Amino acid sequence: MRYCKTCVLPDTKPGVTFNDEGICSACISTSLKHQIDWGARQEKLMEMCEEIKASNKGQYDCIVPVSGGKDSMFQLHTMKEKYKMKVLGVVVMAHLQTAEGIENINSMVSNIGIDLIKISPRHSTMKKIRKMALVKIGNPNFAEHRVVFAAVARTALFYDVPLVVWGEDIGTEFGGNVHGTSLEGSAEDLIDNDLFREASFDEFVGGTIPDSELFFYHQPDKEAIKARNLKSIYLGFYHWWDGHKNYELAQTYGFTGRRAGPLSGNIIAYDNIDEKLCEVHNWLKFIKLGFWRPIDEACYQIWNGRMTREEAVFAVKDKQYEFPQEYFKEFCKYHHITESQYFKIQESLRNLDIWHKKDGDWRLKTELV
Repeated sequence: MRYCKTCVLPDTKPGVTFNDEGICSACISTSLKHQIDWGARQEKLMEMCEEIKASNKGQYDCIVPVSGGKDSMFQLHTMKEKYKMKVLGVVVMAHLQTAEGIENINSMVSNIGIDLIKISPRHSTMKKIRKMALVKIGNPNFAEHRVVFAAVARTALFYDVPLVVWGEDIGTEFGGNVHGTSLEGSAEDLIDNDLFREASFDEFVGGTIPDSELFFYHQPDKEAIKARNLKSIYLGFYHWWDGHKNYELAQTYGFTGRRAGPLSGNIIAYDNIDEKLCEVHNWLKFIKLGFWRPIDEACYQIWNGRMTREEAVFAVKDKQYEFPQEYFKEFCKYHHITESQYFKIQESLRNLDIWHKKDGDWRLKTELV
């Protein structure tokens, strides 16, 4: 492993590249953002929205996929207040919500003032796919990510909503594989992003789950989408994406961070706090790739000028070996496994190219400095 000299991102992140000076592609992408004419891009989005409003005869001008988090609130606020669109929110419900997650969704609907469709795929199917993905590829959230993208597209098609407004392109914002179409702000190919790099969904579930249970896991036919002229875009292409500023705006609509403070391994207390199954999922990224929440969060603070690299190194070293114990028992219960069975799965996924035992404890072979 080697780490970026400007931020703290390692070269084990899928899709990230380093230049000859040891600077990662995410840092280079961030530096290029300073050269963008954001006003011109927002004028372009305004023109797109005005064209939609002039021709749209449906109830809603756009769909914003939401979780109830800070970024969702920024997306809703921006499309409703700045672009004056008739917005429909769509949320794929977390099966184990936190108290803050429930409150934040309620605040979002009440205080921003939107209609919200809640999609909750049957628990039995979700549990089967999650457990398969946990055991086989160490990616238990594989199922949710698939549903989020497919169910939103199906909702847009069903209600004939001409535009879907996603948040940020994770490849551009956080370093990783960037699809060519996203370079122009299109999110048409987001189903092909890094969240699904380990396996083809159809091959993964083939023969194990009846097709009758997978409606919300399959994308609508692309030709059907083209025939209805439905578009998907990244709002982050038109507006500088800054999670902390999104958090500050979300607070004006009643958003609440985690009251007990940051979860284990976390530096901040206001990101990904709506559900209880995600932390172990992210910890497994640490087991496989050598980084997780603390590096993700520290890099984002560096890229947006709120943390130096020296401060980030200190924060990561302080937090990265903290096991996500807060919801661990609930994670095991949900997946019908014992704690010992979980740790057996975890060790089967450990990347021994980057890990070794030191004084009886697992540690990275190459520590961040």
